[in-house]
Amino acid sequence: MRIATFNVENLDEPIGPRIAVLRPALERLEADILCLQEVNSQKRPKSSERKLAALEALIAGTPYANYARASTLSERHGGATSAHNLVTLSRYPITSTRQVRHEKVPPVTLRLVTAEPASDAAEEIAFDRPFLVSEIDTGNETLYVINAHFRAPLASPVAGQKLGPFEWKTVGGWAEGYYLSSLKRTGQALELRLIVDDILARDEDAKIVVAGDLNAEEYESAMRIIIGAPENTGNTNLTHLSLVLLDRAISPGRLFSVIHHGRPQMLDHMLASYALYGRFREIAIHNETLGDEAIGYAKGMEAAGSYHAPLVATFALGDDEEE
Repeated sequence: MRIATFNVENLDEPIGPRIAVLRPALERLEADILCLQEVNSQKRPKSSERKLAALEALIAGTPYANYARASTLSERHGGATSAHNLVTLSRYPITSTRQVRHEKVPPVTLRLVTAEPASDAAEEIAFDRPFLVSEIDTGNETLYVINAHFRAPLASPVAGQKLGPFEWKTVGGWAEGYYLSSLKRTGQALELRLIVDDILARDEDAKIVVAGDLNAEEYESAMRIIIGAPENTGNTNLTHLSLVLLDRAISPGRLFSVIHHGRPQMLDHMLASYALYGRFREIAIHNETLGDEAIGYAKGMEAAGSYHAPLVATFALGDDEEE
C-alpha cells in the first residue's frame, strides 16, 4: 500500500493551467491513500453551496476520481469551507471520519499587549482549521489516517498593527503576531497527540499514520509534541506510544519539502505508530521541481504546481500485506 501527502497550495479555479503540472505529480505518487491540503472550494452558479470543483477537474480521468473521499467541512453551514480544506482520498473504504478542532484543547484566552486601540478584554485565540481523522478498512484491519495542516510560521493579525498583507506597523506587533501563530501551531500538535493517545489507549496495536503540512521541522516544539519520544518523556516504558518520524529514512541531501530564501526546509511529514512502523518499507519525496517560495511570492507568482513537495510511503498493508 502506498500512502501519500501533498499540499497542493491554494487549489482553486481557474484550474486549467495547473492541471498539466499537478496531475502528473499525483499520477506519479500512485497512492492508494492520498492526503491533500489546501483544497479550495467553489460556488456553483445560482447556488450558495460550495463544491470541490477544482479538485474534481484535477483528478478527472485518474484512478483518484473513483476513490472514497473524506474532507473537512465548515462548522457553520456544513459544506466545504472556501479555502484550505483537507481531503483524504482512499482506494479502500472509509468507514468513519471526523474533524477535530478544540475537541481536546480549548482555545487560549489572553489580552493582546500591542493591539491598537488598547483593550483590557481578553481575546480567544482559536486554531485556524481542524485536522481530519479517518478510519479506513484495508481488508482485514483498520488503518487510522490523520490528515493535518498546522498554522504556518507567519505572524497572526493583531488589531491596529498591520499596514498591509505582509507589512507591520511595529516590531512588537509583528512579534506578538508571531507568538500567536506559535501558540496555535503547538496547540494543534497537542490536540493531535491527545487524539493519538486516545486511539492507542483503546488499542496499543492500532495502525496510525499522521500525514500533512505540519509547518515545523523535526527539532521544533510542534514535532516534539507529536512524536512524544522517550528522551523527552524520560520514560522508556512509553516508547511504544510514541510516533516514528518516517522522513528520517530519506537521505539528508533529499530531505526538504520547501525551499524558502534558498534554504531547504522539511515542513511536510509522515509519522506512524509502532504497529504500522513494522509494516513500513520505504519513503520517497518528489522535490525535483521545487521552486523557491520566497522568490515566487516576491514576484507575485503562484506556483503552477506547488511550492511543497509530496511524500509517499510504502507499507506491507492491504493488498500488499505479507502472508
